[in-house]
Amino acid sequence: MKKETCLFLLTALFLSFSVEASAQKKSYITVQGSELNNGVLILSIDKAAKSYRLQCNLGASGCTSLKNGKYLIVELPENFGMYECKCVEVYPESAVDPQREKDKKIGEYCLVEK
Repeated sequence: MKKETCLFLLTALFLSFSVEASAQKKSYITVQGSELNNGVLILSIDKAAKSYRLQCNLGASGCTSLKNGKYLIVELPENFGMYECKCVEVYPESAVDPQREKDKKIGEYCLVEK
């Protein structure tokens, strides 16, 4: 009985993780500008006709200044990512599938509504 219970729990955990990981939302953004404030990189962006900011701690892995232009972002599920906020990963606009090796992630940021 214990073996069957453990197998059931592992299967349930795997399925819930799979559903959680697939809950990522993809969208496109336009970077309008950037600034540095007390070691925090702040990128001004537009997403779906709304203004947002991407923020990251300068020097942290994945904290990269972006040139003005269009990019693909993937919103990570809650409690995923480096920061304690709504975390997003940024990819080149031409990225087809962030899971593919050649569509490399440019950076990871907090998504903050203005």
